[in-house]
Amino acid sequence: MNDHAERARVLTAGICSLLLALGVARFAYTPLLPIMQQQAGLGVADAGWLAAINYMGYLTGALVASQISDLVLKDRLYRIGMGVAVLSTLMMATSTNLAVWVVSRYIAGLSSAAALLLGTGLILNWLIRHNHRSELGIHFAGIGLGIAGCAAAVTLMHPTLDWRAQWLAFTAIAAVLLVPALRWLPPPDTSAVTKTGQPLVDRPPSPLFLRLFMAAYFCAGVGYVVSATFIVAIVDALPALHGRGTLVFLVLGLAAAPACIVWDLVARRTGDLNALILAAVLQIVGILLPALSPSLPAAVAGAILFGGTFIGLVSLVLTMAGRYYPTRPAKMMGKMTVSYGVAQILGPAITGKLAESLGGSYSAGLWMAAVVMMVGTVLLLVLKGVERRDAAADASPAMP
Repeated sequence: MNDHAERARVLTAGICSLLLALGVARFAYTPLLPIMQQQAGLGVADAGWLAAINYMGYLTGALVASQISDLVLKDRLYRIGMGVAVLSTLMMATSTNLAVWVVSRYIAGLSSAAALLLGTGLILNWLIRHNHRSELGIHFAGIGLGIAGCAAAVTLMHPTLDWRAQWLAFTAIAAVLLVPALRWLPPPDTSAVTKTGQPLVDRPPSPLFLRLFMAAYFCAGVGYVVSATFIVAIVDALPALHGRGTLVFLVLGLAAAPACIVWDLVARRTGDLNALILAAVLQIVGILLPALSPSLPAAVAGAILFGGTFIGLVSLVLTMAGRYYPTRPAKMMGKMTVSYGVAQILGPAITGKLAESLGGSYSAGLWMAAVVMMVGTVLLLVLKGVERRDAAADASPAMP
């Protein structure tokens, strides 16, 4: 097999892993949330807590990933995680017991970390070793495709299948995706050089840069999680838009699918930090549009802006982390995701409580997410100055 064909197989394995662990195991919950509230007795606050539990699993996985340097162990845990993603999806159909759902969402979070951190790190390592561009836009298309696919599947299944049967259908889809996610990702190469003999050298950022970067990514996590978790319920709760939530979620996923490729191109022209700042500003607008105007055009425009930016932010951040640590990409990816993951635990829980106190309205959560995103954007602007300072320090001659 030639190198380009192998690259296509490796990237397809990554896309399938994200479709499985993020699309099905994680994001099927979002369009199914209103249906489970109607048919399975899931309360508003419990819905928020289940989303928070999912991110607790994700955070646990991120902490583990940040501590592992052995590529062989990462590969083994990635493969276990893909199997767990299928199991977690099946569990959602087996019971109406909240404790079972809690376990399912927690291990689904672990599988999300396996795909997003371990799998992404292995793929970026493979790309760097084979002298391909160290960009993950094609790989991260799997998240947007997963969101759109889940929304489309629920739209098709809802007239004839109840909530339990839909989770079983998603389990079957997950089992199909498991095959390429495992078979098409080759075992990791543990040598210290690329295929052309160039050494792989880690170039970590300064401690100040890393702290500010993690704080900004925490803000991005809050901005992401509220809309990603509750967008269907938010739109369905608007009197003029009842029943349109899944449509909006589908639009969000379609906007997300090509977004990372677009943001790779933007970053090539503007630089990574400028691309992150632009994406953050557009995401703030996307978050606020449904809160500012209870109309379908506003909801769709918000979904396009949000879908087109949130995964671009993730892709750019994790790609930057992998470039700093080409020999062990998941190390900094894990640290960044710990910051993102803490935000994803707090965001849904706070939003669920706010919604409960406001009679089921999620608008306060949207405003909270937008304000936190504004703080994150300011931190990214500060980070530009730190980057210039660090570059100047590296370029200056050493003192005798």
